[in-house]
Amino acid sequence: MKIGITCYPTYGGSGVVATELGKALASKGHQVHFISYAVPHRLTNFVENIYFHEVEISNYPLFEFQLYTLALTSKIIEVVKYEKLDLIHVHYAIPHAVSGYLSKQILQKMGESLKVITTLHGTDITLVGLEPSFLPLVKFSIEESCGVTAVSRFLKEKTLTNYHIEKDIRVIYNFIDTKRYRPDGKRNFRDHIAPGGEKILVHTSNFRPVKRVADTIRVFEKVRKEMPSKLLLIGDGPDRYECERLSRELNLDKDVMFLGKQDALVEILSSSDLFLLPSQSESFGLSALEAMSCGVPVISTSVGGLPELINHNETGYIAEIGDIDRMAKYAIDLLTNDKKYNEFAKNSRDRAVNEFDIEKIVPLYEQYYLDVLNC
Repeated sequence: MKIGITCYPTYGGSGVVATELGKALASKGHQVHFISYAVPHRLTNFVENIYFHEVEISNYPLFEFQLYTLALTSKIIEVVKYEKLDLIHVHYAIPHAVSGYLSKQILQKMGESLKVITTLHGTDITLVGLEPSFLPLVKFSIEESCGVTAVSRFLKEKTLTNYHIEKDIRVIYNFIDTKRYRPDGKRNFRDHIAPGGEKILVHTSNFRPVKRVADTIRVFEKVRKEMPSKLLLIGDGPDRYECERLSRELNLDKDVMFLGKQDALVEILSSSDLFLLPSQSESFGLSALEAMSCGVPVISTSVGGLPELINHNETGYIAEIGDIDRMAKYAIDLLTNDKKYNEFAKNSRDRAVNEFDIEKIVPLYEQYYLDVLNC
């Protein structure tokens, strides 16, 4: 198949999933064309069967704001027409699904056909898409997509409920390359971070309010009172300064390390003992899956799709939003019980391999492509 993929090229989960999906499809012989305003950050090396088409945005002074939706539409039309794509797979509804619909309609007028598949990832449905200025467009573009997938059952139900639509949405979970994300921590990295044998807790996110990164620091404060430990915070975003201030206020600044955006996640995760994810909302929890694949148990909140990923009292623990005391209690319980910890670590790895491995999930997308093309 010749497949076009449109996604945001930044560090967000939707871009990561789209890029890894494209790379996996290319390795299976499909021709994959990425269409975006920049090369996806996970597409760092040459990959056979992958092509990139940059969306050029006009800076004409008449336009106060960039017209990305229209520029993307034009580029999709161009690529479909000249590369003879079988379908376009857009990730994140805003504005990609709208551009997909416009492309399909214009190509139809030109005597060309186009199948558009939309994958919903989370905040495009639960947050941004619900704004009055966007809701009608999101609803319409979902209804007009030839196929729609969601990354969790939670997100599927939220979409059907929030937008009052009757659409067949297929749940295809996010995935992980378990051959790459595996529990083989680098001793020298761990010795550098925790030279005294301290326990290492880790969190990764975009540091936005919905991630409640400050809760991670407060949980760590309670854990540190019980045992020597370090906290690694990976990522960047609007709440980083406040979190740095909080760590200094609590006298944790020597044990809380802000590592910024990192590509070497495997080395960091596989050297860690526990992953904390106290989010207010998570449609799936890709960062938690990455940790689990590295054999790291997860303590999270009971929101969104996380209960579909984390088995409470088997691969980690789940608590209510803001229940810092309970999350700290769970963390201390695991980190002070070697037998239980080793069992949870093994369960985490096994669940990632058996349920969410890339080789199990990508064929579901391939089959869905065929189903849409044949309908």
